[in-house]
Amino acid sequence: MKKIQDPKRKTPGSTPARVVITGCLGQLGQALQEALADRTLLLLDLPAGDITDPAIIRTIADFHPDVVIHPAAYTDVDGAEREPDVAYRVNVWGTQNVALACQQAGAAMVYLSTNEVFDGTADVPYREWDAPSPISAYARSKAAGERVVRSLLQRFYIVRVAWLFAPGGNNFVAKIIAAADKYGALRVVDDEFGNPTYAPDAAAAIAQLIETEHYGIYHLANAGVCSRHQFAHEILRQAGRNHVPITPIRSSEWKRASTPPLRAILANTTGAELGIRPRPWQDALAAYFLTQHASRITHHGD
Repeated sequence: MKKIQDPKRKTPGSTPARVVITGCLGQLGQALQEALADRTLLLLDLPAGDITDPAIIRTIADFHPDVVIHPAAYTDVDGAEREPDVAYRVNVWGTQNVALACQQAGAAMVYLSTNEVFDGTADVPYREWDAPSPISAYARSKAAGERVVRSLLQRFYIVRVAWLFAPGGNNFVAKIIAAADKYGALRVVDDEFGNPTYAPDAAAAIAQLIETEHYGIYHLANAGVCSRHQFAHEILRQAGRNHVPITPIRSSEWKRASTPPLRAILANTTGAELGIRPRPWQDALAAYFLTQHASRITHHGD
């Protein structure tokens, strides 16, 4: 748990000055720290910032935040099928604790959710007001977290993202490159579609959103849609590994504990109305590689 001090608390209609970030060590949590570096931040993560401990309510409330951004979650999708009680404890009970802290502090809340709250059977992208219909334990726990936030608070933003990636993270981009280098050939599903989301772009969109006080549900993934196979192909192209062959397979051929939705594509409708339009995912992927390259140069320079 870390506190970064500076500005005074906001008055209604002004910039949120005091912000709590749960899960601050995760991909999105770290990006949010950079996007909100000019605010007074309370940074929470395990072990001290355990959202499943009711003591977190007092920790957050005593900080007197204007906004609590809550990306902390159990995100092991396959693991949630094996231990659903753990996923529910973190994603529902933990979220309830954070929402109660917001209630006590009079703070707004940003709850990070997922495209997987939809079953992926629609022929068109899902809009923010479409009813969730989760099909996995992980997705059910995240949808339940959404309901907790909506039932306890009036001032909230539910922000759904998909296929999150960032430099240094354990994500699809890193896994594809590692597998390509290890095996020299890949098999990737071509019938699962989504919106790759670059964590720094999502963080910038959230920073913009909390300035509006326009509460509601938002889909803030990067623009554009692709299959896992198309995503992997572009990753290898931009990484200079075009020589690595990728065989397209059906999702039924890739055995896993969970069942992901095949077409849980998010439409950014409400965010776009506010002028929040994350760039195309291909451009975001290029920024990812630039950041990775700059990080390696800095590291070697040290």
